[in-house]
Amino acid sequence: MSGESDFIDRLRALATHPAARGLTDDAATFSHGGRTLVFTHDVIVENVHFLPSDPPETIGWKLVAANLSDLAAKGAKPTGALMAYSLSGDSDWDARFAEGLGEALIKFGCPLFGGDTVRAPEGAARQFGMTAIGEAEIVPGRDGASPGDDLWISGTLGNAGLGLLIAKGDIDGPDTLLEAYRRPDPQLELGQKLAPLVSAMMDVSDGLLIDARRMAEASEVAIAIESIDVPLSEDFVVVRGDTREASVEAATTGDDYQLLFASPPRSRRQIETVAEDLDAQIQCVGIVEAGAGLVLQEGGRPLPLPDSLGWEH
Repeated sequence: MSGESDFIDRLRALATHPAARGLTDDAATFSHGGRTLVFTHDVIVENVHFLPSDPPETIGWKLVAANLSDLAAKGAKPTGALMAYSLSGDSDWDARFAEGLGEALIKFGCPLFGGDTVRAPEGAARQFGMTAIGEAEIVPGRDGASPGDDLWISGTLGNAGLGLLIAKGDIDGPDTLLEAYRRPDPQLELGQKLAPLVSAMMDVSDGLLIDARRMAEASEVAIAIESIDVPLSEDFVVVRGDTREASVEAATTGDDYQLLFASPPRSRRQIETVAEDLDAQIQCVGIVEAGAGLVLQEGGRPLPLPDSLGWEH
């Protein structure tokens, strides 16, 4: 058990309100006056979620995108956000951060409600927090997957992982990969359209394999993922190739901010129609089965799981 999951287990005794959903999800839901509100809170930290060399505009964008991706996975439309900001001591840096923050808030229709600013000690890592609030009619959890369900992923995987390596100077590659790491695109409209059709949904922020395992644990089922079905972009293939090793790498890197969802086979045509209408890419990557745990396979034959399934704090 990781330090992160162990600490969350300790907090469950405090999360007694039904809105907390037992701390088994990335968002809380609260019904009031006939409305269902969705709350999520994410923090991004220098040298963990972004590099000191990343342009400040992209860090502001990423703070918004990371939070709104959680709303997308709950089928929620953004209502507004609160932000905690650690002043950098560099007014130009702060202004550029605010520019990227504002660009993302406007693009995704999420006004800033307020928040707090602090001054961190000199030399401390920058960190920023945001609470995003949304409204939804149907809120799928990550705990509703059932044996026989199909397992789907939106978009392609691994681009942001390679983008991080490009940003660090470890590899060369096209700017599209760097952009995927620095300016992710939360799948808000797709999440809202899928919500009535799925049995479980979450966003992939830490890696397909580790997040699929989390869905399996929350739903008390087993999930089998087919490595050859992991969707890769053309740019990813140019850099890494189209091999088993490349697929496993794409399935274990984070920062993709795509949607992972389970749905009964009878919903397949409706789901495909939604994707066609939105010009969104989706791919069936596995199946939900009775049992427990995560299985990675190739052509139906089990593969050993990699040492790391994805990102854990």
